[in-house]
Amino acid sequence: MKTASAALAIALVTVPAFAQNVKITPLGSHEGELCANDRATLFEDPTGVRILYDVGHNLTGADDPRLGDIHLVLLSHVHGDHIGDQKLKAPGAGTCTNSGRVPAGPHSMTAEVAAAKNAVLVMTTDMGSFIGAKIRTITGGKPITPCPQSAGVTNVPVATSCRSNTHLGGAFIARAPNASQSVEITIVYASHANNVPLSLLSEAQRANLGPDGASLVIGPPTGYVIKFTNGLTAYLSGDTGIHTEMKTVVNEYHKANLAVLNLGPSAGTVMSGAYAMNELVRPASVILTHPNEAVTEGGVLRPASRAAALIKQLKSATPHLAISGRTMEFDGTGKCVSGC
Repeated sequence: MKTASAALAIALVTVPAFAQNVKITPLGSHEGELCANDRATLFEDPTGVRILYDVGHNLTGADDPRLGDIHLVLLSHVHGDHIGDQKLKAPGAGTCTNSGRVPAGPHSMTAEVAAAKNAVLVMTTDMGSFIGAKIRTITGGKPITPCPQSAGVTNVPVATSCRSNTHLGGAFIARAPNASQSVEITIVYASHANNVPLSLLSEAQRANLGPDGASLVIGPPTGYVIKFTNGLTAYLSGDTGIHTEMKTVVNEYHKANLAVLNLGPSAGTVMSGAYAMNELVRPASVILTHPNEAVTEGGVLRPASRAAALIKQLKSATPHLAISGRTMEFDGTGKCVSGC
């Protein structure tokens, strides 16, 4: 009898631990694959806070059924493949190498989703103001202002879209209803560019800038560090070359134990990405995304892909592919414990 009681007690103690995992779901162009244009990633904290990172060209619209509730929208930079100047024509349209896409209109998918979901814009003030103006045009409502806070915390969901009002290095704190802990999101440095597509500018700006092949720079490009309530600390690299703050800020200060690494070849190489993970960030796990190539075929890693080459170079970080539609769960140490 005592043995049965002890077993029951252990079960009751251990059940909540499974509920403390952070759920991470890539939203790509082709279910079950990691494809060239895949960018969007959905995070869900154990308290219920839901975060959409870099919408990209991966959604069919703001009503894409994969989204569900979205409390926070993150945007690393305003290049078209991140802000979403195009949208997916249909689920699985085109090929894994080149998904079928159509123009998303003058507002961007980032603004469309944030407006439809009444989401918080967690991004630099420059980008937040730009996206906020798009949302105001979509809704015909009031200007998108900084979010209401109580003791430095914004309770989500919010009644209407608002801005985090943060700059590079700043942190935004969000808390779900009845939660005792909060999710903290810090904007960190990225070595990249941040010019917006001409298609998302006004007619006057297009006429002014287009002849010179120029565009507007909307503040600095960024990455993020998200501190979840279970102890998981995730570094979202954004598009970036290798830089020293990966070590000093992301590793030594924030102590990130999970990295979501963009693989686009315009910002880095296989060797620089491996060095960043092995020597600078040094996470327990790394999720590979933004590949600009078809990484899988039939859900299986293509041996000739850059992702496969990078995986061979990793020393201690456990690699995971951002397979569309597959929900991975991570514990507080950065270890994938389900859907890996």
